[in-house]
Amino acid sequence: QLQASGGGLVHSGGSLRLSCAISGFSLDSYPISWFRQAPGKEREGVACIDYNGGNGVVTNYADSVKGRFTISRDSAKNTVYLQMSSLKPEDTAVYQCATAHCLDYLPLGLWGQGTQVTVSS
Repeated sequence: QLQASGGGLVHSGGSLRLSCAISGFSLDSYPISWFRQAPGKEREGVACIDYNGGNGVVTNYADSVKGRFTISRDSAKNTVYLQMSSLKPEDTAVYQCATAHCLDYLPLGLWGQGTQVTVSS
């Protein structure tokens, strides 16, 4: 099970941190991605993190968020975070965490509920 939280209303240029608390499996077991969907738009993968054992942690970002968003993980808390900075109105969307491949954001079947992020201009 994945539980997303941390959304809210923020002014343009502000920051928010989303959390994805994982239960029932270790976050070492699957890559975890953040997706977002804005009204009238398709869902898009924005960030992903994967544990590759000896190779450490691998991350991937959509071009639209590179340099502004940072995905991280806390193994002790079995939680993945999405730190969002320099937010823009176009970042407004419902954000969900899910198990999904980092290369192509192909979903693997487990989804958390959405958390609304609204960025005012």
